[in-house]
Amino acid sequence: MNRRTTLAAALTLTTGLVLAGCGDSAPKLKVADPYMPQPVTQDMAGAYFTVKNSGGTADKLTSVTSDLAKDISLHKTVGTKMEQVNSLPVPADGELVLGRGGNHLMVMGLTKKPAEGDKVTLELHFATAKPIKVEVPVKAVTYAPKK
Repeated sequence: MNRRTTLAAALTLTTGLVLAGCGDSAPKLKVADPYMPQPVTQDMAGAYFTVKNSGGTADKLTSVTSDLAKDISLHKTVGTKMEQVNSLPVPADGELVLGRGGNHLMVMGLTKKPAEGDKVTLELHFATAKPIKVEVPVKAVTYAPKK
């Protein structure tokens, strides 16, 4: 092999390894600890869970859909004020936590009022990753997960 052929082979191999490594850094999302406190009225409910990302690239939760409601919006809490947002970040090798007093979902215009013990299905949509369907158990109004 001459010098030029050896250099071309080395560059091809290096490029292939770099591109293969890029695939490993994609977001790898999993949902943990979902729950919805039993709604007090049929007007609205909250939903909470953690999105864990074991991938090397960040993503964003951009929307949530369900047959349970006409509208589901993403909210963050800043100080004592709740603000609707277009997306919530899911950091690379990190997690997005939705919980009372912080980031959360507002489930508005319920088609039916779920009772404690029911399960509701939510579909989470992301900027990059494929959608994830989550079975969310309905808990007591006063439910607070153990930390």
